[in-house]
Amino acid sequence: MTVPKVLIVEDDASIGLVVSAALTAENIETQICDSVSARDAALANGHFDLMLTDVVLKDSDGLATLKEVMATTPDMPVIIMSAQNTLETAVRASEINAFEYFPKPFDLNDLVLAVKQGIDKRRSAPDSVTDTLSEANLPMIGRSVAMQDVYRMVARLLRNDLSVLISGESGTGKELVAEAIHSLGHRKTGPFVAVNMAAIPSELIEAELFGHEKGSFTGAVGQAIGRFEQAQGGTLFLDEIGDMPKHAQTRLLRALQSGVISRIGGKASIRLDVRIVAATNQKLEELIASGKFREDLFYRLNVVPIHMPPLRDRTDDIGLLAQHFLLLAAKDGLPLRKIDDSAIAALMTMPWRGNIRELRNLIYRLALVCREDTITEATIVQNVESAPESDAPIQGASFEAAVVQFLRDHKLRGTSRDKLYPKALAQFETPLLQHVMRQVKGNQLKAAALLGINRNTLRKKLTDYGIGTGNGG
Repeated sequence: MTVPKVLIVEDDASIGLVVSAALTAENIETQICDSVSARDAALANGHFDLMLTDVVLKDSDGLATLKEVMATTPDMPVIIMSAQNTLETAVRASEINAFEYFPKPFDLNDLVLAVKQGIDKRRSAPDSVTDTLSEANLPMIGRSVAMQDVYRMVARLLRNDLSVLISGESGTGKELVAEAIHSLGHRKTGPFVAVNMAAIPSELIEAELFGHEKGSFTGAVGQAIGRFEQAQGGTLFLDEIGDMPKHAQTRLLRALQSGVISRIGGKASIRLDVRIVAATNQKLEELIASGKFREDLFYRLNVVPIHMPPLRDRTDDIGLLAQHFLLLAAKDGLPLRKIDDSAIAALMTMPWRGNIRELRNLIYRLALVCREDTITEATIVQNVESAPESDAPIQGASFEAAVVQFLRDHKLRGTSRDKLYPKALAQFETPLLQHVMRQVKGNQLKAAALLGINRNTLRKKLTDYGIGTGNGG
């Protein structure tokens, strides 16, 4: 068997060399180039079993011309590496049918494993041309590490109808994820119907979901179409699924198993053409243990789980979110405001128990009451009341709890065999360095002294973690 050969298209020489060395150690031959033109020349003059490519290259967008490349070399898997860690990038990678997408910084062991898998697996035929996407019309905002798993999973769900269960605290944006799966997927021309289980009286929930015939129960003065029928050809979003009463769970399970429903009081069977996306802010496993939620329904819904991180775990996104909400506030008739780095730094220190919803409401309030064109740290201090329990630790945010959660997430991702220490160290050092750099206002000498480390060591860590020197982020 011939030695496999991989083309690495990366304009950062250090990353290219590290990836090349790791693949060479696995007996994989590599060739490195740093531009679209060099990539095209390499592909024209040689055969490659797989291509690794960055997005932003010296002469062009590495993704913009990939469809043409993949059309001429349909058997060559392509893995995308990108520091443009947005949902747009993940979706664009999915649209061109990339084998895998790795946001930077990535785990080298995971990348090497994906390369090995890609070499052994033929890529599917490319799909038809899809609409051009821009970050401005995407429903989710943020480039933090915590959001990358969400983006990658959303991108993988766009061409299938697998059931999805979105979990996360109240206000984290679970419905936005459901809307993204619908509006970016192949059902986007169909309806998106959202139903909040907690907002419907228990005795009416089955009629709401499945519809009813005239006279089927007291008050049924006419025929009514249920939410399942309203969502035909599209997506049905079942929000707060943990609040669904047990009798309705049984009927929902039957509908998911058979793919057929009937209206209450009716005899006709209605074949379903609906994708189901459910969401909850509760721990369904605990509800199952207490007998309040059907275990078999849980497994029907939880085909693809997505967990939305709380805002306190993605503080790097607060600046982008604040700018986004200021623009939305202006569209809603409020004055157009700007926000400076000191205000963003102040927002990043807040506990955000209400998550993104709380941040949005605060930004709207600041846009209304701010007397200047720019929101500053002073504006935040003047208009945000200190939480009475500010001296108490945030629930679930103690150092010990954070370690336990890190280990649990590490295990759930199936990476428990990977080297744990460097990953844990990066998780701890990043927020520590960000906090210190904000505290010393970007002064590296003061930061190094405060941390008790050499300035060169500090500078290397700031570079490795992509932390700016101005505001720590």
